Amino acid sequence: MHPHLSTPVLARLREPRPYPALSIVMPTHRREPDAAQDPVRLRNLVAEARERLRADPDVTRERRLDVEAQLDAALAEVDPAHAEDALVLFAAPGEHHVWTLPRAVPERVVLSDTFLTRNLVAARTLDRPYWVLVVAADRVSLWSGAGERLTERSDDTFPATRSPGDADVQREERVGDVPGTYQDERTRQFLREADSATVMALDADPRPLYVVGDVAALSLLAEVGTVAKHALATVTHGGLAAGPAAAVRDAVAPAVEEQSRHEVESVLGQLDRGRSQKTFAGGLDEVWRGVSGSRVGLLAVEDTFRATVRDHAGHLEPAAVGEADAREDIVDEIVERALASGARVRFVPDGTLSAAGRIASVLRY
Repeated sequence: MHPHLSTPVLARLREPRPYPALSIVMPTHRREPDAAQDPVRLRNLVAEARERLRADPDVTRERRLDVEAQLDAALAEVDPAHAEDALVLFAAPGEHHVWTLPRAVPERVVLSDTFLTRNLVAARTLDRPYWVLVVAADRVSLWSGAGERLTERSDDTFPATRSPGDADVQREERVGDVPGTYQDERTRQFLREADSATVMALDADPRPLYVVGDVAALSLLAEVGTVAKHALATVTHGGLAAGPAAAVRDAVAPAVEEQSRHEVESVLGQLDRGRSQKTFAGGLDEVWRGVSGSRVGLLAVEDTFRATVRDHAGHLEPAAVGEADAREDIVDEIVERALASGARVRFVPDGTLSAAGRIASVLRY
């Protein structure tokens, strides 16, 4: 089970695969009694997937057995205790992936040469992912935030640690004292290296950054490096370099919420300017035509907006779930298309775009 969906991981998931790449997507429930139906629904979808693999003349026996084995491995990773609002299973020759999402999705079983990623793309954008860098003289940790989740990054680079008791013996012999913790050249070098490692992490997966530490740590990091200068906010709070996650999340929560408010105000301002400049498009049908022509520069969507439609003569019309030709995840499809064309996508609180049909955009032309 993957803890978070990063930009590089998402890019790899969207790459073409040898046929068949199997995607199983289903809504799930966090609590009983509704959660009791999820295992039954999953078994039915898995049975449908196996039957479609067997019936597909383009799938060789060897490929079918490989994908079925990968599907079994994915099923073994599903943990009902950590259910969210959706479950996504991917299986292809030689690989499998399991994701839980905080966003409802329609049931789907798809065989293709790519995984069905639109729901992951929309969920990641909704989660508003960010980084938290927590700094101390002896430990620097990097945390991945997304929605309500915060996970410490653990690899060859982070967390960075050192022994605070290592005195600068040469300096002591030269000037007769031991420098304070944040005057020690070893500490400066330690934070300089941590700063460089953070820059590399941000380059690989760009996100908003929040920096946490006591006054002395924040001051020295700003002096020896660059990331503190580009952080959305710095939070003065010591003793958190080793976590726990809940305490780090609580420390940055006010700054994250303030940034979210600023983003919503900025989006509404851009939509207003779009209206005055005649580049505004509101409602599913207008926005769909905009993204279909790669004309959307900014897309704004209410957090929980979902819609089921059908395409009729080039226009989207409301449809019932399960109806022939109905498209139940049109909002996520719009989000994915917009991002693929280079548009900025922002989710806003429910009710913010009620006058525009809960979805709106500013067109490039």
